[in-house]
Amino acid sequence: MIQALRDEWAKRSWWMNLMFAFCLYMTFIYMPFDLFWKPMAGDEEVWFGIVLRDFWAKATAPLHWLIYAALAAGFFRMSRWMWPWAALYVAQIALSMLVWNLLDPRGGGWGAGLIAGAIFLVPTVALWRARGAFQPSAESAVQAA
Repeated sequence: MIQALRDEWAKRSWWMNLMFAFCLYMTFIYMPFDLFWKPMAGDEEVWFGIVLRDFWAKATAPLHWLIYAALAAGFFRMSRWMWPWAALYVAQIALSMLVWNLLDPRGGGWGAGLIAGAIFLVPTVALWRARGAFQPSAESAVQAA
């Protein structure tokens, strides 16, 4: 079992394993908690830097769950479709960090937005440059043959 786990983690670079682990956490721990246990009152979801609250947060949370599940599956299989979509999703987060810092009263303005956005540009660039790491899954290869 330990060897199987080592083999699995060897498929990806260390930073992709961190992203994979984060997607697994969001898919199997946080999003179920967010949807099924967190009260609707006070719930928040952020889309493109705009905060949705209460009903609209709960209504759009399943889409976040779907995105994290798709990313987890994509990292697990190192699927070809992950390039460019994973990079574009993280780039959207970088832009969202800027927008959130400008629009939300809790945000820190331009400076904080630029810093937060720049932090998310690092994994964006890494994912963009990792095109060769993403290979078709065995299932896709069988279907294509």
